[in-house]
Amino acid sequence: MANIPGKKGVIGILTGGGDVPGLNPAIRAVTLRAIKEGYGVIGIRRGWAGLVDIVRDQQASNADHFQVLTEEIVNRIGRTGGTFLHTSRTRPSSVPDVNVPAHLRDKYKQKANDLTEEVLKNMEFLGIDYLVPIGGDDTLSYAFHLHTKGVKVIGIPKTMDNDVPGTDYCIGFSTCLTRTISLTHSLRTTAGSHERFLVIEVFGRYSGFTALLPTMAGAANRCVIPEHTFNMEHLCQLLTEDRSTNPSLYAVAIVSEGAMFEGGEMVFASEEKDMFGHKKLGGIGDVISSRLKDISPKFNNGRRINVISQRLGYMVRCGDPDAMDSIVPLAYGSIALDLIIDKKFGRMVCLHNGEYDNVPIDIITSRKKVVDVDKYYDRDRLRPLYKSFSHTPAFIITSD
Repeated sequence: MANIPGKKGVIGILTGGGDVPGLNPAIRAVTLRAIKEGYGVIGIRRGWAGLVDIVRDQQASNADHFQVLTEEIVNRIGRTGGTFLHTSRTRPSSVPDVNVPAHLRDKYKQKANDLTEEVLKNMEFLGIDYLVPIGGDDTLSYAFHLHTKGVKVIGIPKTMDNDVPGTDYCIGFSTCLTRTISLTHSLRTTAGSHERFLVIEVFGRYSGFTALLPTMAGAANRCVIPEHTFNMEHLCQLLTEDRSTNPSLYAVAIVSEGAMFEGGEMVFASEEKDMFGHKKLGGIGDVISSRLKDISPKFNNGRRINVISQRLGYMVRCGDPDAMDSIVPLAYGSIALDLIIDKKFGRMVCLHNGEYDNVPIDIITSRKKVVDVDKYYDRDRLRPLYKSFSHTPAFIITSD
């Protein structure tokens, strides 16, 4: 036992998957409210990896795997970006042999190993009564798996792609949009100076929210998203027209990393897969840029148009949270405690149509959250489609 003080029990918090601004404010919100209500709080390090790596021996040092959280600790870090608990893309139900902790290798010798039994025993060893995982659909899908094993789980949705089903908003999304718009506008000066196309690649494996909304906000002329396979010549023609009507002779396209053109496939940075079976995406922006340069003479009186290709990558997920990603985590953390106090487990906090709420956590495994192309995307013009903003959610196209 970790002997964590808490009259009403001990809450474990972890962050999994990619980092985003807003994670530390969420950890702070859960911790402060929990301590006020009489609970002890443990921060699990490196997401699910921390609960895999625990050594169940009172003499062993597990300081690398968890830490007791206090008001002083979370107040000091709660305004910053990233996650001070660290994170990983660990899936305890499918741990590769090379990632099995040394003290468990005699027991688990398969290429992929289900260590859920160890996770459950480690939670008991630490004295964790309730678990609050903060993450995207991968992290929360394993949280649902633990819920089916009897663990008292409350999930908090996080992903800058905003692709967790059941909620209009995921922690990290607003900062991602803010940075994408700002960085794209900054790059305009170079695109204009050289009279080029500017192609911006953003995150978004299956959903195009991070490309569509900045374009709606005026950051780009066109956008291509994973939900619609586009024609390269058509994109080039549209951008050439945009460029010709711009006094500075440039045009901008935002490209989701999971976008595909007709006859093409997803572009991967490597063939290596993480524990959730995902290969790392990256490079579609460069491919599109090269094709645009080759095709452009056809639509520009025989003259080639050069292209600036920029992958925003981690620039949109680093640094401090914006206002939205400082406020929403506060609310989400408080709601998580409400649910624990009310003994309503197997839930995920959410924001729906402007109101905070909660939904069953099994919604994570029910479907993918993607852009409704018929409703929000103009296939012919390769840009957002909208008619009226009346009675729409704050982020317009993000409601299920």
